[in-house]
Amino acid sequence: MALPTSQALLKDKQIASPTYAIELPSSKPIIFMNPNAQTRHFPLNKSTFAVRSNKALLSIGKAFKFGPSDIGFEGQSRSYGRGNSLGGLVVKAAATAEKPRKNYPGEAKGFVEEMRFVAMKLHTRDVAKEGKKEPDAQPIGKWEPTIEGYLKFLVDSKVVYDTLEDVVQKATYPAYAEFRNTGLERSEKLAKDLEWFRQQGHIIPEPSSPGLSYSKHLQELSEKDPPAFLCHFYNVYFAHTAGGRMIGRKVAEKILDGRELEFYKWEEDLTTLLNRVREKINLVAEGWSREEKNHCLEETEKSFDYSGKLLRLIIS
Repeated sequence: MALPTSQALLKDKQIASPTYAIELPSSKPIIFMNPNAQTRHFPLNKSTFAVRSNKALLSIGKAFKFGPSDIGFEGQSRSYGRGNSLGGLVVKAAATAEKPRKNYPGEAKGFVEEMRFVAMKLHTRDVAKEGKKEPDAQPIGKWEPTIEGYLKFLVDSKVVYDTLEDVVQKATYPAYAEFRNTGLERSEKLAKDLEWFRQQGHIIPEPSSPGLSYSKHLQELSEKDPPAFLCHFYNVYFAHTAGGRMIGRKVAEKILDGRELEFYKWEEDLTTLLNRVREKINLVAEGWSREEKNHCLEETEKSFDYSGKLLRLIIS
């Protein structure tokens, strides 16, 4: 049986390949027939190519990310358009499915683990083995705290916790309501501690710039940027249960005769409380896009900056 001419093929205006169809300027596809195989038809693709020579086949290959070795011909002739000798076109489709992306560090365990991983990298190497920052010129262990400085820290910390707790109570965004009454709240505890200092004859200072500026930032985020707000929520509460307790213990040894403040006490088992909040954050984050999660993680450094300014009030 004589093979159809190239003109006849173009007249049919259809193309068949093992996996893809290639849309030409016409509204119908072109068929490339293999005389030794049954013709197959496939749905159109939105790409547009003019197939007139073997070079065009390479163009098709590039468009679908095939290599030259992935494009070949079957039959005696390996050229298209020479008389009646066509041969069959075989386009070996490269796998187009995207490779599974690698998980972000900690992602397999939930979003809170991603947050923890990012936070640990922002510690100095002398504080955490995962830390990437150079040790401070004046590490916490060598701080010389004062009662006046410590009171500034407690007052400004209360401003921050007041803001966090007020935001979740008002719940401008419904997700915030998940974080009411977690057992991690610190405002009432700080109020008790400040009252104790007052009873000891100390003057309680007014809130200062570090606490007020952090409070303002949290309020603004809470109204327009829930992922960033929850980044701060996580870092403030969780950091206090770890490094915060360690600092409180050292300060108490130096200026309070070892007295443990209410700020560092919890009514329930702390591990249980933290696990509950982890679960809530993970649940909320499941509804976020990857972009929103990354945005939340990027806010971690700001959280560290604000918290660092609060801590340094202790030695002011």
